[in-house]
Amino acid sequence: MLKTAQIAPDFTLPCDTGDEISLSALRPAPVVLFFYPRDDTPGCTLEAIDFTRLLPEFQALGVRVFGVSKDDIKKHCAFRDKHGLAVPLLSDSQSDTCEKYGLWGEKTMYGKTFMGITRATFLIDADGKIARMWPKVKVEGHAQEVLLAAQELA
Repeated sequence: MLKTAQIAPDFTLPCDTGDEISLSALRPAPVVLFFYPRDDTPGCTLEAIDFTRLLPEFQALGVRVFGVSKDDIKKHCAFRDKHGLAVPLLSDSQSDTCEKYGLWGEKTMYGKTFMGITRATFLIDADGKIARMWPKVKVEGHAQEVLLAAQELA
């Protein structure tokens, strides 16, 4: 299990912008990673829209924000375009990054058990250390809470 003050696991993932994003290459910018289960589902859509709405405020602080799910780039692009999302979306199609962050595992919904991503958010400081973690996120008001924590880093 990850802990605050430890170096966040590095990764390189494809982005809906056509770029590949490496966490270590983003330094010294602080980074928000919000991991979510699936594109275009109610909670995931609301979360991505909220982060998009607040993106200018994160950017004013120099904070980079990324959504991460297992969906492929084609699905990310359709999701982005359908909802007018401005937050870059990273594809962890092999679940490697989710596993590094402790977020890939067995879930139960409506009596069915399956493997999936646990919704969580990480705020990573300019040195690449985990400044804050939000495990098992409740979507409503979450992006605003992360923004407040990011402001404390500034």
